[in-house]
Amino acid sequence: MSSTAPVFGVSPGNVPVFHGSDLKVVDRRVRITELVLRCVIFGLGVLAASLVGFDVQVKKIFSIEKKAQFTDMKALVFLVIANVIVATYSLLQGLRCVVSMLRGNLLFNKPLAWAIFSGDQMMAYLIFAAVAAAGQSAVFAELGQPELQWMKICNMYDKFCTQVGEGVASSLIVSLSMLTLSCISAFNLFRLYGDNKGKSNGRW
Repeated sequence: MSSTAPVFGVSPGNVPVFHGSDLKVVDRRVRITELVLRCVIFGLGVLAASLVGFDVQVKKIFSIEKKAQFTDMKALVFLVIANVIVATYSLLQGLRCVVSMLRGNLLFNKPLAWAIFSGDQMMAYLIFAAVAAAGQSAVFAELGQPELQWMKICNMYDKFCTQVGEGVASSLIVSLSMLTLSCISAFNLFRLYGDNKGKSNGRW
């Protein structure tokens, strides 16, 4: 008497991935790590944007009031915008992670994996560029540039520079977290093309 095994259809772009006990643990840890990093990026991104964006110091020089704020330096404007974009992106991706973990669905979608990988890469490049530009401007503000007759701004606006420095430091942590996330999304994407594709799927 012959028995027929059930046939499960796989739609194009969806790859069911086999998970043994060890792979289940690895996958769970990867998902939790991704969620934690996205929460960290969201929190520190908002903090960095707030520190820099709301940083204002007024100095009275020869009976003339002069105000220092982030809009006076294009690099700081770029930093604030980059942090807002990255924080918003991380919030949306974090919600996706929560929904995915609650559903416990291990059916990976290649187009979605490519979109997440590409998005993480772009966000990483964006925040790294913003931190680099803000860091260079911070060095000029702290040390000046005698050859170009640029003054040491931080001698006058010490509180402003200190708060900007805190914002840049937070942004640096955001950029390193985005770099780590880029590696995780690369792992999630390229394992779809490994030996596990085409095997039975599972849930955790």
